[in-house]
Amino acid sequence: MDIVSLKKNIATPKYKQIIASVETAIVNGQLKKGDKLPSLNLIKTKHKLSRDTVLIAFNELKNRGIIHSVVGKGYYVSSEDILVKQKVFVLFDELNSFKEDLYNSLVNNLGDTIQVDVFFHHFNHDIFKKLINDSVGNYSYFVIMPANLKDTQTTINVLPKTKVYILDQVPKSLMAFPAVYQDFEKDIQNGLFSALQAIQKYKKLIFLFSDKKQPIQLLNGFKSFCHEYKMGYEIMESIHNKTPEKGELYIVFEDKDLIKIIKKIKEQALQLSKDIGIISYNDTLLKEVVVEGITTISTDFHLMGKTLAAMILNKQQKSIANPSKLILRNSI
Repeated sequence: MDIVSLKKNIATPKYKQIIASVETAIVNGQLKKGDKLPSLNLIKTKHKLSRDTVLIAFNELKNRGIIHSVVGKGYYVSSEDILVKQKVFVLFDELNSFKEDLYNSLVNNLGDTIQVDVFFHHFNHDIFKKLINDSVGNYSYFVIMPANLKDTQTTINVLPKTKVYILDQVPKSLMAFPAVYQDFEKDIQNGLFSALQAIQKYKKLIFLFSDKKQPIQLLNGFKSFCHEYKMGYEIMESIHNKTPEKGELYIVFEDKDLIKIIKKIKEQALQLSKDIGIISYNDTLLKEVVVEGITTISTDFHLMGKTLAAMILNKQQKSIANPSKLILRNSI
């Protein structure tokens, strides 16, 4: 029995009939995961089709993750789940609790017929490049979080432009792509201003900043705030050798730094919000409950995932700033 069977006198395009034939063969058990499909040339010749017609059908099946190609060998069945209509490649910088919230929101809002595969580049350009190059031709859409990696445009340009969405940070070289992003400079200025009265009781603001992970816009916004309101400040990359002192307010981005500073504050017998303060970036459940609550400046990661899903489903090509706000708790 042939895998591909076509009918001549019906309105259904030939490439859709090829797709339906492969799906039927999988449902009937004629094709199993790992089985090889008839070649492009065999289908083309037998049914008197153009090679492009067969290729369109195979590419759609590839984008849905139903089949995959092996260079020099042909096409093979990679999934028996024919209900998957589209497949989305998501590339995050690293795994943490708020990225998990973002991912879950994206998946839940895309629906059951869209498969989402998530990968992490860990701020490594070589990993970033390899993951993207390996994904070419295998997905319907590509969601890329470039973070602060340099020279990502060349790598991303191998992907179809209308299928790419940039997430979180958008460097100037990628501004032509649709995006859901944070306006880091504006958000940190507005967040700090919202707590201005509480902040002004501190003598110095300690900004724990690493340009390896954090966007430079955060540093620019922080400095602008301090200059405008004449606040003393210090930029530090690490608190490893720093002893907290009364009158300091720490602005922290990494959870490991948050834990370290809380530990150091306890060792110095200082009292949060009275002797010393903490503002953390990106809200989590942990920050809501630890030491009676840590004040945060945070974007809404659930909304970011929901907005991105809507853009993909509606094929929208635009850039949307995700809102951010200060969540005032007992740490300042």
